[in-house]
Amino acid sequence: MKILVLNAGSSSEKSCLYEIADKAFPTQALQPLWEGQINWTQDQSVAEIEVKTATGAKLQESISGDSRQADLTYMLNTLSHGATKVIDQLSEINVVGHRVVHGGQDYQDSVVITEDIKKAIAGLSNLAPAHNPVAVEGIEAIENILGNVTQIAVFDTGFHATLPDAAAIYPGPYQWVEQGIRRYGFHGISHQYCSQRAAQILGQDVPPERLITCHLGNGCSLAAIKNGRSIDTTMGFTPVEGLMMGSRSGSVDPGILIYLLRYGNYSIEKLDDILNKTSGLKGISGVSSDMREVREAIAQGNSRAQLAWDIYVHRLRSGIGAMLTSLGGLDALVFTAGVGEHSAEIRQAACEAFGFLGLKLDLEKNQQQPVDEDIATSDSAVRVLVIHTQEDWAIAQQCWQLLKKVRDM
Repeated sequence: MKILVLNAGSSSEKSCLYEIADKAFPTQALQPLWEGQINWTQDQSVAEIEVKTATGAKLQESISGDSRQADLTYMLNTLSHGATKVIDQLSEINVVGHRVVHGGQDYQDSVVITEDIKKAIAGLSNLAPAHNPVAVEGIEAIENILGNVTQIAVFDTGFHATLPDAAAIYPGPYQWVEQGIRRYGFHGISHQYCSQRAAQILGQDVPPERLITCHLGNGCSLAAIKNGRSIDTTMGFTPVEGLMMGSRSGSVDPGILIYLLRYGNYSIEKLDDILNKTSGLKGISGVSSDMREVREAIAQGNSRAQLAWDIYVHRLRSGIGAMLTSLGGLDALVFTAGVGEHSAEIRQAACEAFGFLGLKLDLEKNQQQPVDEDIATSDSAVRVLVIHTQEDWAIAQQCWQLLKKVRDM
């Protein structure tokens, strides 16, 4: 079975092609046959395209397309043409899986996309304005490129559908609940994958009973996972809530926003831009949203960069502490995504606060660029795992499972 995965962002489109046997899904992630990525310039006029294959072939081009769909068509044609060719024709693709950020309350499981489903995803765009509309564009582009191939939506909010009401409902008026204003949580595909991968690394059939997963990238969120089910998470109604992030503020006193609207002559658009694009590491440090560049600035004596680091660590520790109380203890702590996987300093700073749990980090292992490894000492009461998150593989897995289910019906 050939599965194409599309992961659409506001300024990028990632894609990969997997070939998976029909009979049994592999226990370990396979390397994609082909990977492609489009990054659009700020004015969307130029598309930077990068493609690579499992055999080492690479392609880098800048094109000026008429639309995102034209750019996607160009990239997908490299699947069957040129040096990066891995299939003879696009019609060999059996199913296309899409990461859809927001499924609202109605869509908690992966689903085969129909016209009604597509309209529902578009209707939720007000809850994920940077992501759901481009997911719909991707769905429509595949319709035009591949015709009536089966397409499946995998929802980032789905894993958190198991949140209890006490964790999901905000303490505003009850009318909010009736309006669908609640905690949805995000990065669910990553959190779910990491919980399953944690079980494999630890040699268990099921995830640890009490698990905290730390997805620390440009966007950051934590999840408290009990017996494989999400029971608490830091992102909420939108992906702005929770931890300090690369350019997003995370949680702030809502009274600040009222104050700025009332006395600071701020527009709604300006507030939205500040909270999402000029806050977090970028806003405090004045240097960058990239943790690596913030660390470089600290080494040069930049006090604002140091402050950004200190706030980031404080918020991370506080968030882990909150997840800890939801679980009533901790068996394993997972670090994943760009910062979580690559910053030994962040992992060490986070873990130092939880020595009272009997958590002991192996400092040497932590420094050795671990991938899918336990970096706690042998006598630690809490396992500490670094896991390379593979959202695309997780999407492919859900597509395979759903397509097999449909075929067997």
